[in-house]
Amino acid sequence: MADLIRSASLSYYPEVARSVGLDPKQMMRKVRLPLACLDEPDTPIAVTSMRRLLELSAKSSGAEDFGLRLAERGGLTNFGTVGLIVREQATVGEAIEAFSRFIHVHHDGMRLDVARNKQTVTITVHLRGSQPTAPRQSIDMVLGSVHRIIQSLFGSDWRPLEVHLRYPPPHDRKRCRAFFGCRVTFNADDDAILLSAHDMERRIPSAHPLVASYLRKRIEAIETRPSSWEEKVDEIVRILLANGDCTVERVAEYFACTRRTIHRHLAEAGTSFSAILDAQRADLAIQLIDDPGRPLAGIAAQLGFSAQSAMARWFRGRFGCTITEWRRGMRPQARPAKVPAATAA
Repeated sequence: MADLIRSASLSYYPEVARSVGLDPKQMMRKVRLPLACLDEPDTPIAVTSMRRLLELSAKSSGAEDFGLRLAERGGLTNFGTVGLIVREQATVGEAIEAFSRFIHVHHDGMRLDVARNKQTVTITVHLRGSQPTAPRQSIDMVLGSVHRIIQSLFGSDWRPLEVHLRYPPPHDRKRCRAFFGCRVTFNADDDAILLSAHDMERRIPSAHPLVASYLRKRIEAIETRPSSWEEKVDEIVRILLANGDCTVERVAEYFACTRRTIHRHLAEAGTSFSAILDAQRADLAIQLIDDPGRPLAGIAAQLGFSAQSAMARWFRGRFGCTITEWRRGMRPQARPAKVPAATAA
């Protein structure tokens, strides 16, 4: 199963890439990452593609600290709703616990373990993948981002007690130590940040209890991330269709795979790409057609039809009436029924 991450993780990629002499668009094309994801921060992209991009960028530029450079420019805003709920917690400890609980909403292949004793708190980062350990640039970006988030709650003067990294020492160890501001241990057993237990009690002056409560309820309602191929493809189709550019080839780009892989996994799930596209297209079509001021030719183009007449034929077959009749209220059914997974193929 492909792990996905919100494309907001690459918000500062173009800036960092250009700063080390790279063409960001060219680099993204090399790893088959859709350029459109830079304009849509909530779009899920394949974690494997992001990892390849970071490693290739570091190798091509000679900037072995590429992942840290990305983390340096990022912050809570990169994590969307997860970042907002972290910021509104009463204490640093509660903020870290909230970040640990909800991080999968941003990155479904990432887990944070928080272990405490009387003196220290250890925050260990786990990144799922096919290799025993994640590539160095991904580790740097993720652990660096966690460090930046904690630092933003304290202020720029805060430093962790220690940082542990599983990979061997880089050529320039000083860069890591300068970034984290503490002792960095390489070839460690885990990728982790250690901080004082006393730090967890630090209150966050900007926190607002009512906002925190509202955000927690909101994120709890959406925290169950799609886990099957069918659900993940459905999510991508919904996003791409809304932007007027949805084909199986485009969807495959977001999963860093081929169209055959998409078709194969959906067939194994008892459905098909065309069934998912048709169901999402029907939902969106109603929303667009219910707006009387929206031209039908524009709706047809957004839904991926070659002509307005093709959309008209599809609509009549799908809903049992013409678009004109639908707009006049002559509707055989109020909403389109989604195709059940078991009978969609």
